[in-house]
Amino acid sequence: MPEPFQADDRATVLLPADSEEEHRTPPLVTTRRVLMLAPTMFFADYGCHVRIYEEAVALRALGHSIRILAYPNGRDVGGLTVRRCPGVPFNYRVVVGSSRHKIYLDAMLSLVSLHEVVAHPPDILHAHLHEGALIGHVLSRLRRVPLVFDFQGSLTSEMTDHGFLKPDSRLFRPLWLLEHWIDHRPDAILTSSHHAADLLVREFGVPANRIYPIPDCVNAERFRPRTPDDEEALRAARHALGIPEDRIVVVYLGLLAEYQGTSLLLEAARQIVDRRQDVHFLIMGYPAEEYYRAVADSLGLTPWVTFTGRLPYEEAPHFLRLGHVAVAPKLSATEGSGKILNYMATGLPTVAFDTPVSREYLGEWGVYARERTAKAFAGALWELLSQPHEWPILGRALRRRAVERFSWKRAALEISSVYEVVSR
Repeated sequence: MPEPFQADDRATVLLPADSEEEHRTPPLVTTRRVLMLAPTMFFADYGCHVRIYEEAVALRALGHSIRILAYPNGRDVGGLTVRRCPGVPFNYRVVVGSSRHKIYLDAMLSLVSLHEVVAHPPDILHAHLHEGALIGHVLSRLRRVPLVFDFQGSLTSEMTDHGFLKPDSRLFRPLWLLEHWIDHRPDAILTSSHHAADLLVREFGVPANRIYPIPDCVNAERFRPRTPDDEEALRAARHALGIPEDRIVVVYLGLLAEYQGTSLLLEAARQIVDRRQDVHFLIMGYPAEEYYRAVADSLGLTPWVTFTGRLPYEEAPHFLRLGHVAVAPKLSATEGSGKILNYMATGLPTVAFDTPVSREYLGEWGVYARERTAKAFAGALWELLSQPHEWPILGRALRRRAVERFSWKRAALEISSVYEVVSR
Protein backbone atom coordinates (compact mmCIF):
# COMPACT_ATOMS: atom_id res chain seq x y z
CA MET A 1 0.00 0.00 0.00
CA PRO A 2 1.18 3.62 -0.37
CA GLU A 3 3.09 5.10 2.53
CA PRO A 4 1.79 8.31 4.12
CA PHE A 5 3.75 11.39 3.15
CA GLN A 6 7.13 11.86 4.77
CA ALA A 7 8.32 15.45 4.79
CA ASP A 8 11.96 14.36 4.48
CA ASP A 9 11.32 12.02 1.56
CA ARG A 10 9.91 14.31 -1.10
CA ALA A 11 11.66 12.64 -4.03
CA THR A 12 10.06 9.24 -3.43
CA VAL A 13 8.16 7.87 -6.43
CA LEU A 14 6.05 4.83 -7.11
CA LEU A 15 7.82 1.49 -7.43
CA PRO A 16 8.74 0.54 -11.01
CA ALA A 17 5.95 -1.41 -12.65
CA ASP A 18 8.39 -3.93 -14.09
CA SER A 19 9.82 -4.85 -10.70
CA GLU A 20 9.48 -8.35 -9.32
CA GLU A 21 6.65 -7.19 -7.05
CA GLU A 22 4.55 -6.02 -10.01
CA HIS A 23 4.55 -9.50 -11.53
CA ARG A 24 3.31 -11.25 -8.41
CA THR A 25 -0.35 -12.06 -7.98
CA PRO A 26 -2.06 -8.74 -7.20
CA PRO A 27 -3.28 -8.39 -3.62
CA LEU A 28 -6.94 -9.09 -2.97
CA VAL A 29 -8.94 -5.88 -3.12
CA THR A 30 -11.99 -5.35 -0.93
CA THR A 31 -14.43 -3.89 -3.43
CA ARG A 32 -16.49 -0.92 -2.30
CA ARG A 33 -19.31 1.32 -3.41
CA VAL A 34 -17.56 4.60 -4.20
CA LEU A 35 -19.36 7.90 -4.72
CA MET A 36 -17.06 10.34 -6.54
CA LEU A 37 -17.90 14.00 -6.11
CA ALA A 38 -16.65 15.91 -9.15
CA PRO A 39 -17.79 19.57 -9.03
CA THR A 40 -16.82 20.21 -12.64
CA MET A 41 -18.35 19.71 -16.09
CA PHE A 42 -16.97 16.21 -16.39
CA PHE A 43 -15.82 15.15 -18.97
CA ALA A 44 -14.22 18.16 -20.66
CA ASP A 45 -10.89 16.96 -22.12
CA TYR A 46 -8.33 18.53 -19.80
CA GLY A 47 -6.04 17.58 -16.94
CA CYS A 48 -8.28 17.48 -13.86
CA HIS A 49 -10.91 15.54 -15.81
CA VAL A 50 -8.35 13.07 -17.12
CA ARG A 51 -7.34 12.18 -13.55
CA ILE A 52 -10.98 11.68 -12.52
CA TYR A 53 -11.68 9.55 -15.60
CA GLU A 54 -8.57 7.36 -15.45
CA GLU A 55 -8.91 6.80 -11.69
CA ALA A 56 -12.56 5.82 -12.07
CA VAL A 57 -11.83 3.40 -14.94
CA ALA A 58 -8.88 1.82 -13.13
CA LEU A 59 -10.81 1.47 -9.85
CA ARG A 60 -13.76 -0.04 -11.71
CA ALA A 61 -11.38 -2.58 -13.27
CA LEU A 62 -10.48 -3.70 -9.74
CA GLY A 63 -14.15 -4.37 -8.99
CA HIS A 64 -15.18 -1.18 -7.20
CA SER A 65 -18.62 0.23 -8.00
CA ILE A 66 -18.09 3.83 -9.13
CA ARG A 67 -20.78 6.52 -9.35
CA ILE A 68 -19.80 10.08 -10.26
CA LEU A 69 -21.72 13.23 -9.36
CA ALA A 70 -20.87 16.15 -11.65
CA TYR A 71 -22.08 19.42 -13.13
CA PRO A 72 -24.18 19.46 -16.31
CA ASN A 73 -22.79 20.05 -19.82
CA GLY A 74 -19.99 17.49 -19.68
CA ARG A 75 -19.87 14.49 -22.00
CA ASP A 76 -20.21 10.82 -21.06
CA VAL A 77 -17.09 8.69 -21.55
CA GLY A 78 -15.90 5.17 -20.87
CA GLY A 79 -19.28 3.78 -19.89
CA LEU A 80 -18.96 5.43 -16.47
CA THR A 81 -22.07 6.01 -14.37
CA VAL A 82 -22.45 9.78 -14.07
CA ARG A 83 -25.30 11.60 -12.31
CA ARG A 84 -25.49 15.29 -13.18
CA CYS A 85 -27.06 18.14 -11.27
CA PRO A 86 -29.50 20.42 -13.12
CA GLY A 87 -28.15 23.27 -15.19
CA VAL A 88 -29.60 26.67 -15.94
CA PRO A 89 -30.97 27.98 -19.25
CA PHE A 90 -28.47 30.85 -19.51
CA ASN A 91 -25.26 28.82 -19.17
CA TYR A 92 -24.56 25.91 -21.46
CA ARG A 93 -20.85 26.50 -21.94
CA VAL A 94 -18.14 24.46 -20.25
CA VAL A 95 -16.75 26.29 -17.22
CA VAL A 96 -12.98 25.91 -16.85
CA GLY A 97 -11.32 26.85 -13.55
CA SER A 98 -12.68 29.43 -11.12
CA SER A 99 -16.04 30.97 -12.03
CA ARG A 100 -18.99 32.65 -10.32
CA HIS A 101 -21.22 30.11 -12.07
CA LYS A 102 -19.83 27.49 -9.68
CA ILE A 103 -21.73 29.04 -6.77
CA TYR A 104 -25.17 27.95 -7.97
CA LEU A 105 -23.80 24.77 -9.59
CA ASP A 106 -22.32 23.71 -6.25
CA ALA A 107 -25.64 24.40 -4.54
CA MET A 108 -27.47 22.20 -7.04
CA LEU A 109 -24.82 19.50 -6.82
CA SER A 110 -25.17 19.51 -3.03
CA LEU A 111 -28.93 18.90 -3.27
CA VAL A 112 -28.45 16.05 -5.75
CA SER A 113 -25.73 14.53 -3.55
CA LEU A 114 -28.11 14.39 -0.56
CA HIS A 115 -30.55 12.34 -2.60
CA GLU A 116 -27.75 10.20 -4.00
CA VAL A 117 -26.33 9.06 -0.66
CA VAL A 118 -29.81 7.96 0.42
CA ALA A 119 -30.73 6.21 -2.84
CA HIS A 120 -27.29 4.62 -3.31
CA PRO A 121 -25.50 4.50 0.08
CA PRO A 122 -21.72 4.53 -0.54
CA ASP A 123 -18.94 2.88 1.43
CA ILE A 124 -16.47 5.63 0.46
CA LEU A 125 -16.86 9.27 -0.51
CA HIS A 126 -14.07 10.21 -2.93
CA ALA A 127 -14.09 13.97 -3.47
CA HIS A 128 -12.26 15.89 -6.18
CA LEU A 129 -11.48 19.60 -5.81
CA HIS A 130 -12.13 21.65 -2.68
CA GLU A 131 -15.82 22.16 -3.41
CA GLY A 132 -16.18 18.38 -3.61
CA ALA A 133 -14.36 17.98 -0.30
CA LEU A 134 -16.67 20.53 1.35
CA ILE A 135 -19.80 18.77 0.09
CA GLY A 136 -18.22 15.43 0.94
CA HIS A 137 -17.57 16.49 4.53
CA VAL A 138 -21.28 17.18 5.08
CA LEU A 139 -22.26 13.86 3.49
CA SER A 140 -19.59 12.04 5.48
CA ARG A 141 -20.99 13.34 8.75
CA LEU A 142 -24.56 12.52 7.73
CA ARG A 143 -23.87 8.96 6.54
CA ARG A 144 -20.87 8.18 8.77
CA VAL A 145 -18.71 7.03 5.87
CA PRO A 146 -15.05 7.90 5.27
CA LEU A 147 -14.06 10.85 3.09
CA VAL A 148 -11.04 10.71 0.78
CA PHE A 149 -10.02 14.02 -0.81
CA ASP A 150 -8.24 14.01 -4.18
CA PHE A 151 -6.19 17.22 -3.86
CA GLN A 152 -5.05 18.62 -7.21
CA GLY A 153 -3.81 22.02 -6.11
CA SER A 154 -4.42 24.91 -3.73
CA LEU A 155 -7.86 26.51 -4.05
CA THR A 156 -6.69 30.07 -3.40
CA SER A 157 -3.61 29.65 -5.59
CA GLU A 158 -5.80 28.37 -8.44
CA MET A 159 -8.16 31.33 -8.04
CA THR A 160 -5.16 33.66 -8.13
CA ASP A 161 -3.70 31.90 -11.18
CA HIS A 162 -7.02 32.27 -13.02
CA GLY A 163 -7.23 35.98 -12.18
CA PHE A 164 -10.39 35.36 -10.14
CA LEU A 165 -8.79 36.54 -6.89
CA LYS A 166 -5.97 38.96 -6.07
CA PRO A 167 -3.53 38.18 -3.22
CA ASP A 168 -4.19 41.63 -1.71
CA SER A 169 -7.97 41.27 -1.94
CA ARG A 170 -10.08 41.41 1.23
CA LEU A 171 -11.50 38.04 0.21
CA PHE A 172 -8.12 36.30 0.03
CA ARG A 173 -7.66 35.71 3.77
CA PRO A 174 -11.21 34.38 4.40
CA LEU A 175 -10.95 32.05 1.41
CA TRP A 176 -7.51 30.86 2.56
CA LEU A 177 -8.97 30.11 6.00
CA LEU A 178 -11.84 28.20 4.34
CA GLU A 179 -9.31 26.21 2.31
CA HIS A 180 -7.34 25.48 5.49
CA TRP A 181 -10.51 24.27 7.22
CA ILE A 182 -11.51 22.04 4.28
CA ASP A 183 -8.02 20.51 4.09
CA HIS A 184 -8.32 19.31 7.69
CA ARG A 185 -11.69 17.56 7.27
CA PRO A 186 -10.97 14.42 5.18
CA ASP A 187 -9.89 11.09 6.63
CA ALA A 188 -7.20 10.89 3.94
CA ILE A 189 -5.87 13.13 1.18
CA LEU A 190 -4.47 11.90 -2.12
CA THR A 191 -2.12 14.35 -3.83
CA SER A 192 -1.13 14.46 -7.49
CA SER A 193 2.51 15.13 -6.62
CA HIS A 194 4.93 15.08 -3.69
CA HIS A 195 5.23 18.85 -4.05
CA ALA A 196 1.48 19.14 -3.33
CA ALA A 197 1.88 16.90 -0.28
CA ASP A 198 4.67 19.13 1.02
CA LEU A 199 2.47 22.19 0.41
CA LEU A 200 -0.33 20.73 2.54
CA VAL A 201 2.03 20.05 5.44
CA ARG A 202 4.08 23.23 5.19
CA GLU A 203 1.43 25.85 4.40
CA PHE A 204 -1.79 24.34 5.72
CA GLY A 205 -0.56 22.26 8.64
CA VAL A 206 -2.24 19.02 7.56
CA PRO A 207 -0.87 16.01 9.48
CA ALA A 208 1.54 14.13 7.21
CA ASN A 209 0.07 10.75 8.19
CA ARG A 210 -3.21 11.65 6.46
CA ILE A 211 -1.54 12.44 3.13
CA TYR A 212 -0.82 9.86 0.42
CA PRO A 213 1.06 11.12 -2.65
CA ILE A 214 -0.31 9.30 -5.69
CA PRO A 215 1.08 11.21 -8.68
CA ASP A 216 -0.83 11.65 -11.89
CA CYS A 217 -0.32 8.68 -14.18
CA VAL A 218 -0.74 7.84 -17.85
CA ASN A 219 -2.38 5.16 -19.95
CA ALA A 220 0.76 4.01 -21.75
CA GLU A 221 -1.21 1.74 -24.07
CA ARG A 222 -3.27 4.66 -25.36
CA PHE A 223 -0.37 7.13 -25.40
CA ARG A 224 2.46 5.41 -27.28
CA PRO A 225 5.23 6.36 -29.73
CA ARG A 226 4.59 6.43 -33.46
CA THR A 227 5.26 3.27 -35.48
CA PRO A 228 5.62 2.67 -39.24
CA ASP A 229 1.96 1.62 -39.29
CA ASP A 230 1.00 5.15 -38.21
CA GLU A 231 2.78 6.96 -41.01
CA GLU A 232 0.00 7.13 -43.57
CA ALA A 233 -2.59 8.41 -41.07
CA LEU A 234 -0.10 10.90 -39.62
CA ARG A 235 0.79 12.19 -43.07
CA ALA A 236 -2.91 12.75 -43.78
CA ALA A 237 -3.40 14.53 -40.43
CA ARG A 238 -0.38 16.73 -41.04
CA HIS A 239 -1.71 17.69 -44.47
CA ALA A 240 -5.20 18.42 -43.05
CA LEU A 241 -3.66 20.73 -40.45
CA GLY A 242 -1.59 22.55 -43.05
CA ILE A 243 1.78 21.66 -41.53
CA PRO A 244 4.50 21.69 -44.21
CA GLU A 245 6.38 18.43 -44.69
CA ASP A 246 9.78 19.96 -43.99
CA ARG A 247 8.90 21.29 -40.52
CA ILE A 248 10.00 19.98 -37.13
CA VAL A 249 6.77 19.80 -35.12
CA VAL A 250 6.72 21.12 -31.54
CA VAL A 251 3.53 20.01 -29.78
CA TYR A 252 1.59 21.46 -26.86
CA LEU A 253 -1.52 19.80 -25.42
CA GLY A 254 -3.58 21.41 -22.67
CA LEU A 255 -5.61 24.40 -21.60
CA LEU A 256 -4.82 27.76 -23.15
CA ALA A 257 -4.40 30.31 -20.36
CA GLU A 258 -1.85 32.67 -18.91
CA TYR A 259 -1.07 30.46 -15.90
CA GLN A 260 -0.45 27.65 -18.40
CA GLY A 261 2.20 29.84 -20.02
CA THR A 262 0.45 30.16 -23.39
CA SER A 263 1.51 33.75 -24.12
CA LEU A 264 4.99 32.96 -22.91
CA LEU A 265 5.13 29.94 -25.24
CA LEU A 266 4.16 32.10 -28.21
CA GLU A 267 6.82 34.67 -27.30
CA ALA A 268 9.38 31.86 -27.07
CA ALA A 269 8.17 30.53 -30.44
CA ARG A 270 8.81 33.95 -31.99
CA GLN A 271 12.39 33.85 -30.71
CA ILE A 272 12.90 30.36 -32.17
CA VAL A 273 11.42 31.31 -35.55
CA ASP A 274 13.70 34.36 -35.68
CA ARG A 275 16.62 31.92 -35.76
CA ARG A 276 15.22 29.07 -37.84
CA GLN A 277 12.10 28.68 -39.97
CA ASP A 278 11.93 24.88 -40.18
CA VAL A 279 9.90 24.63 -36.95
CA HIS A 280 6.11 24.44 -36.58
CA PHE A 281 4.17 24.80 -33.32
CA LEU A 282 1.07 22.59 -33.04
CA ILE A 283 -0.97 24.00 -30.13
CA MET A 284 -3.84 21.77 -29.08
CA GLY A 285 -6.38 22.93 -26.52
CA TYR A 286 -8.91 25.51 -25.40
CA PRO A 287 -10.48 27.91 -24.24
CA ALA A 288 -9.51 31.37 -25.60
CA GLU A 289 -8.26 29.85 -28.83
CA GLU A 290 -9.24 32.94 -30.84
CA TYR A 291 -7.48 35.23 -28.38
CA TYR A 292 -4.21 33.33 -28.60
CA ARG A 293 -4.56 33.01 -32.36
CA ALA A 294 -4.66 36.83 -32.42
CA VAL A 295 -1.59 36.97 -30.16
CA ALA A 296 0.26 34.64 -32.53
CA ASP A 297 -0.79 36.78 -35.49
CA SER A 298 0.42 39.96 -33.77
CA LEU A 299 3.80 38.26 -33.30
CA GLY A 300 3.94 37.35 -36.99
CA LEU A 301 3.77 33.64 -36.14
CA THR A 302 0.78 32.61 -38.24
CA PRO A 303 2.83 30.65 -40.85
CA TRP A 304 4.52 28.67 -38.07
CA VAL A 305 1.62 27.96 -35.67
CA THR A 306 -1.48 25.77 -35.93
CA PHE A 307 -4.25 25.87 -33.32
CA THR A 308 -6.56 22.84 -33.25
CA GLY A 309 -9.02 24.11 -30.64
CA ARG A 310 -10.56 21.66 -28.21
CA LEU A 311 -9.36 18.14 -28.92
CA PRO A 312 -11.25 15.08 -27.63
CA TYR A 313 -9.12 13.09 -25.17
CA GLU A 314 -9.59 9.98 -27.30
CA GLU A 315 -7.91 11.72 -30.26
CA ALA A 316 -5.04 13.28 -28.31
CA PRO A 317 -2.64 10.31 -28.64
CA HIS A 318 -2.88 10.36 -32.44
CA PHE A 319 -2.15 14.08 -32.69
CA LEU A 320 0.70 13.93 -30.17
CA ARG A 321 2.39 11.40 -32.44
CA LEU A 322 2.72 14.18 -35.01
CA GLY A 323 5.31 15.79 -32.75
CA HIS A 324 9.07 15.56 -32.68
CA VAL A 325 9.43 17.38 -29.34
CA ALA A 326 6.95 18.66 -26.74
CA VAL A 327 6.65 21.71 -24.50
CA ALA A 328 5.10 22.23 -21.05
CA PRO A 329 5.38 25.94 -20.13
CA LYS A 330 2.98 25.78 -17.17
CA LEU A 331 3.66 28.57 -14.65
CA SER A 332 1.43 27.43 -11.76
CA ALA A 333 3.53 26.12 -8.89
CA THR A 334 0.78 24.27 -7.02
CA GLU A 335 -1.00 22.16 -9.67
CA GLY A 336 0.04 18.94 -11.38
CA SER A 337 0.96 18.77 -15.05
CA GLY A 338 -0.43 15.54 -16.43
CA LYS A 339 0.30 16.60 -20.02
CA ILE A 340 3.97 15.88 -19.32
CA LEU A 341 3.14 12.21 -18.69
CA ASN A 342 1.28 12.04 -22.01
CA TYR A 343 4.37 13.42 -23.72
CA MET A 344 6.61 10.93 -21.92
CA ALA A 345 4.49 7.91 -22.83
CA THR A 346 4.46 9.08 -26.46
CA GLY A 347 8.27 9.14 -26.37
CA LEU A 348 8.60 12.91 -26.88
CA PRO A 349 11.62 14.77 -25.50
CA THR A 350 10.14 17.56 -23.40
CA VAL A 351 11.00 21.12 -22.42
CA ALA A 352 9.50 22.41 -19.17
CA PHE A 353 10.17 24.95 -16.47
CA ASP A 354 12.33 23.68 -13.64
CA THR A 355 9.59 23.14 -11.06
CA PRO A 356 9.26 20.38 -8.44
CA VAL A 357 6.34 18.80 -10.33
CA SER A 358 8.21 18.79 -13.66
CA ARG A 359 11.25 17.24 -11.95
CA GLU A 360 9.07 14.62 -10.29
CA TYR A 361 7.79 13.47 -13.68
CA LEU A 362 10.73 14.00 -16.05
CA GLY A 363 13.61 13.35 -13.67
CA GLU A 364 17.05 13.67 -15.23
CA TRP A 365 15.62 13.19 -18.73
CA GLY A 366 13.82 16.54 -18.98
CA VAL A 367 15.13 19.70 -20.65
CA TYR A 368 14.56 22.53 -18.18
CA ALA A 369 14.26 26.30 -18.44
CA ARG A 370 15.74 27.65 -15.21
CA GLU A 371 13.83 30.95 -15.18
CA ARG A 372 10.11 31.45 -15.85
CA THR A 373 10.63 33.74 -18.81
CA ALA A 374 10.08 33.46 -22.54
CA LYS A 375 13.80 33.98 -23.12
CA ALA A 376 14.77 31.10 -20.82
CA PHE A 377 12.14 28.81 -22.31
CA ALA A 378 13.24 29.65 -25.86
CA GLY A 379 16.84 28.95 -24.85
CA ALA A 380 15.99 25.50 -23.50
CA LEU A 381 13.88 24.69 -26.56
CA TRP A 382 16.65 25.91 -28.89
CA GLU A 383 19.11 23.62 -27.11
CA LEU A 384 16.83 20.62 -27.65
CA LEU A 385 16.05 21.49 -31.28
CA SER A 386 19.77 21.80 -31.97
CA GLN A 387 20.47 18.21 -30.89
CA PRO A 388 18.17 15.93 -32.93
CA HIS A 389 20.49 12.98 -32.29
CA GLU A 390 19.42 13.18 -28.61
CA TRP A 391 15.69 12.96 -29.33
CA PRO A 392 15.44 9.14 -29.61
CA ILE A 393 17.58 8.68 -26.49
CA LEU A 394 15.48 11.07 -24.41
CA GLY A 395 12.23 9.74 -25.90
CA ARG A 396 12.99 6.12 -25.05
CA ALA A 397 14.13 7.02 -21.53
CA LEU A 398 11.00 9.10 -20.87
CA ARG A 399 8.71 6.39 -22.27
CA ARG A 400 10.38 3.80 -20.03
CA ARG A 401 10.06 6.10 -17.01
CA ALA A 402 6.34 6.67 -17.71
CA VAL A 403 5.63 2.94 -18.05
CA GLU A 404 7.66 1.95 -15.01
CA ARG A 405 6.65 4.64 -12.54
CA PHE A 406 3.32 6.13 -13.54
CA SER A 407 0.79 3.36 -14.13
CA TRP A 408 -2.94 3.91 -13.46
CA LYS A 409 -3.23 0.24 -12.48
CA ARG A 410 -0.66 0.75 -9.73
CA ALA A 411 -2.36 3.99 -8.68
CA ALA A 412 -5.73 2.23 -8.41
CA LEU A 413 -4.22 -0.45 -6.16
CA GLU A 414 -2.76 2.26 -3.95
CA ILE A 415 -6.06 4.16 -3.78
CA SER A 416 -7.78 0.89 -2.85
CA SER A 417 -5.28 0.52 -0.02
CA VAL A 418 -6.16 4.01 1.21
CA TYR A 419 -9.84 3.03 1.12
CA GLU A 420 -8.92 0.08 3.31
CA VAL A 421 -7.10 2.27 5.82
CA VAL A 422 -9.89 4.81 6.23
CA SER A 423 -12.55 2.06 6.48
CA ARG A 424 -11.02 0.40 9.53
